[in-house]
Amino acid sequence: MKQKLLLLVMLLFSGLATSQVQFEAKVSKNKLGVNERLRVDFVMNEDGDNFNPPEFSDFTVVGGPNQAVSNSWINGKRSYSKTYSYFLAPKGRGKFTIGQAEITIDGDIYKTSPVQVEVTAAVDQPTDGENSEYIASENIHLVAEISNTNPYLNEAITVVYKLYVSPRINVSDWRQLDNPKFSDFWSQNIDIRRLEVENGTYKGEPYRFVVLRKTVLYPQKTGKLNIEPLTLNISVEVPGNRRDIFGNRFYETVDKVVAAGNRVIEVKPLPQEGRPADFTGAVGKNLSLKVTTNKTELRATESLQATVEVSGQGNLKLFDLPPLTVPSSMEKYEPEYVENVATTLNGMQGKISNQYTLVPQAQGNLAIPPVSFSYFDLNTRSYKTLTSNEIILDVDAPPAGSQTTSGSTGAIAQQVPSAANQFRYIKLNTSLKSVGEKSFIGSTLFWSLFLSPLLFIPLAIIFGNRRKAIASDVRGNRIRKADKLARKYLSEAKKNLGDQVKFYDSLERALHNYLKAKLHIQTSEMSKERIKELLESRGVNATTVTDFIELLKSCEFARYTPASNVAMQQDYDKAVRVISEIDKQV
Repeated sequence: MKQKLLLLVMLLFSGLATSQVQFEAKVSKNKLGVNERLRVDFVMNEDGDNFNPPEFSDFTVVGGPNQAVSNSWINGKRSYSKTYSYFLAPKGRGKFTIGQAEITIDGDIYKTSPVQVEVTAAVDQPTDGENSEYIASENIHLVAEISNTNPYLNEAITVVYKLYVSPRINVSDWRQLDNPKFSDFWSQNIDIRRLEVENGTYKGEPYRFVVLRKTVLYPQKTGKLNIEPLTLNISVEVPGNRRDIFGNRFYETVDKVVAAGNRVIEVKPLPQEGRPADFTGAVGKNLSLKVTTNKTELRATESLQATVEVSGQGNLKLFDLPPLTVPSSMEKYEPEYVENVATTLNGMQGKISNQYTLVPQAQGNLAIPPVSFSYFDLNTRSYKTLTSNEIILDVDAPPAGSQTTSGSTGAIAQQVPSAANQFRYIKLNTSLKSVGEKSFIGSTLFWSLFLSPLLFIPLAIIFGNRRKAIASDVRGNRIRKADKLARKYLSEAKKNLGDQVKFYDSLERALHNYLKAKLHIQTSEMSKERIKELLESRGVNATTVTDFIELLKSCEFARYTPASNVAMQQDYDKAVRVISEIDKQV
C-alpha cells in the first residue's frame, strides 16, 4: 500500500514539473575562434511578452533577433515552443558571460541562467553556427576529381569539376569568378553542351551533383605541380527559421563563393634506361607507324605523295614526327602537316601525318629507306621502337620532251623537235586591207586623244586636295585605321555568327591575336590581371579595359551557358568598338 501511495505522489510531482514554465538560453558552442560566429537561442515553452535580451557588450550582433514558433498536438497533448535567436561575432579573445534574458509569462517574470563562452585565436576552418551562410557552406561543395595524381611526364590526366548540392538547399544561379591557370600543363577543355543533374553521394550522404567542366591536362614539367582551383559565385536558397501558415519554411537567398581547392600532383620523369636515341617525347598507348606512297610505279620527273603517319592514343600534338629520308636522285619538298585528333577524357586520340611531295629525277629502282619511331608505352612502362618497311619505286624513263638524268651514266638526254613542227605557230599567209588615204593626224580621234589628258587635270587637283584633307585629319585616320584593324581580326567571328561554339572560340582567338600584335605578349601571359595591367600602362581608359575583360569572360561563360543570336551580335559589336578604342588610345 505504501509503495502505491509513493508511486502516486511521484506521478503528481512529475505532472506538476511538466506543467512548469521553462525559459533557458542555449548556445551553438561554448568555445569558438575569434573569426567564428556564435548562435544564441532563448527558448520558452509558453508564450510570453516583453522579451528583453541581455546586453551583448563583448559581441557584435550580426543577425537577429529571429523568432520561431512551434505549436503541435500529439495524442491530444499540446507541445509549444517559442525561440528568439541571435548571431554574434566576438570582439576579441577571452572568457565572456552572456547575461540573463527576461520574459513575462502570465504576469510573472522569468530569467535565463548566464552562459559562459570562451573565445580563442582564429581557427583555420570557421563554422558559424546554423545561420544561412554556414548552412550554405555545409551543403554545397565544389570538387575537382583528378584521374591520376602521379602521372608520367606528358601522360594525360583529367580534371572533372563537380558541384555537389544537398537536398536541403537549392541553387538558383551561378557564375564563374576565376578560372584555374594551367601554366605547367598543355590543357584542353572538353565541351559540355548540356548540364545534367545526377544523384550521388558526398562523404556518405545523398547529394545531387552536376559536372560543370572537364579538362584534359598533359604535364610539361616533372616534380610537384599545382592545379589552381575553379572558383564560383553561387546563389543558394537556404531554408530559414520562419514558416508560413501551412508550416512550410521560408527560404533565404545567400550568395556563396565556393572553390575546388588547390590540388598538387607529383609528375614522374620518363626513365633514362633504355631511352632510344631518336626519342622525341612521344608518350601514349598502342601507337602505330605507317609510311605509304600513293604509287610505286611512275616515270622520272613525275611526282608522287609519300605519307608518314602515327596513330593511336597519346600526346599526338606534342611531339615531332620522324623525318622521311629519300635518295639523292629524288627531290623532296617540305611536308604538309595533317592532324585528325579528338580529345576525350582518355586524352588525345586519332592520327597525325606529314605528307611529302617527291619527284624522282633518275630512271631505275629507287628505295625509300625504312623510317623508325620511338615512344614511351604507358601500358608496359617501357620504350618501344616502330620501324616501317622499305619502299621500292619503279621509275621508268621520263616522258618525251622532258629532261632527266640517267641512273647509270648521268648523261643528259634532251628531245629535239622535228623540223616539220618547229615553225607551226608562225603564220605564213597574210590578209592585208587598205586603210585609204585619210590621215590620222587632224582627225576627230586624234584631237580627242590629244586633249583628253587636259580633262584629267581638274580631277587630279580635286583628288589631290581630297588626299591632303584626309592626311591632315589625324583623328579620322586613326579611327578608320582602328576600325579596319578590328574588323580584320574579327572577320572569322563574324562568319560564325549564329554558331555559339565556333563564334565564341573565334572571338576569343581574335582578342588574343590582337593583344599579341598590339602588346607583343605571348598566350601564356594572357591572364586577366596581366592584360589589365598592360592596357592601363599603355594609357587605355578604365572603361575600355573593363569592356575588354568582360568580353573575355563572355567567351569563357559561353562554354557552359547558352547564348542567343542577339547576345552574340551584341558581343561582336562590342568587340569591334573595344578593339577600335584600344587602337586609338594606345
